[in-house]
Amino acid sequence: MMWPMAAAQPTNVAFIGLGTMGAPMAARLVAAGFDVTVHNRTRERERLVSGARRAPTPRAAAEGQDVVITMVSDTADVEAVVLGPEGALHGMRSGAVLIDMSTISPTRTREVAQALQARGVAMLDAPVSGGSEGAERGTLTIMVGGDAAVLARVRHVLAQLGRTVTHVGPSGSGQLAKAINQVIIAGTYAAVAEGMALGLAAGLEMDGVVAALAEGAAGSWVLQNRSTNMLKGSYPLGFRTRLHRKDLGIALAEARALGVPLPVAAFVEQLETGLIARGYGDEDVSNLARTVREAAGLD
Repeated sequence: MMWPMAAAQPTNVAFIGLGTMGAPMAARLVAAGFDVTVHNRTRERERLVSGARRAPTPRAAAEGQDVVITMVSDTADVEAVVLGPEGALHGMRSGAVLIDMSTISPTRTREVAQALQARGVAMLDAPVSGGSEGAERGTLTIMVGGDAAVLARVRHVLAQLGRTVTHVGPSGSGQLAKAINQVIIAGTYAAVAEGMALGLAAGLEMDGVVAALAEGAAGSWVLQNRSTNMLKGSYPLGFRTRLHRKDLGIALAEARALGVPLPVAAFVEQLETGLIARGYGDEDVSNLARTVREAAGLD
């Protein structure tokens, strides 16, 4: 389907989902001068986005908007806020664009995009990486699946939210790229946790060690931004462990369908499952260090 080109860059945006990531992202759009309407399942969180209008339902938020952004927890939530009885689709006009920035099933993403297309609405899957810090600073990495021409129409919106906005392929490709991201960082979190525990057990001055490692081959976002959590044994958000566990489940399902073994990701998934069972699912995912620290007698 050839999507119509807008006469001017869209300036009206509905933002649905105001959690740890969504609230600062919506606030950035308000600060950038966009006309923003927000909706969140827990309505009180809508007050976090000063200067935005509040809507009682996703459908009401989407009415008359050029762009609708969803940033919710999982596949079922996207289906509810987009396709449900009061979903955004029922308020969107033909020619509008829905950008789903959640992390959900690539297969279901394609199915939702087809349902939207039947109503004349384009969809981009645009999951992000960069944590709550990136959401607040507008420095997220955004991986976009869908029609490149549609992305061109709304790139100025995403540019307020991310340092890089990369088109990675057709519908569902953004979610697949995010699955790869989550697989890679799973191993990185686990490896950094082990390294920090080793250094603590050896009695090293770890601030200096981390500074040295950050400049070499071991340098990573996780080392720079989450090693302090691991050294202190304190895991403020961040990114919730239960959500990363959900993301790994998506990645592992895709890998099984493709016949690709992911032993490291599968191991980390089991560690996270144990942490969640013990009541630590709402801590930052850097709490993978908890398992290593406990085994080493550091906690």
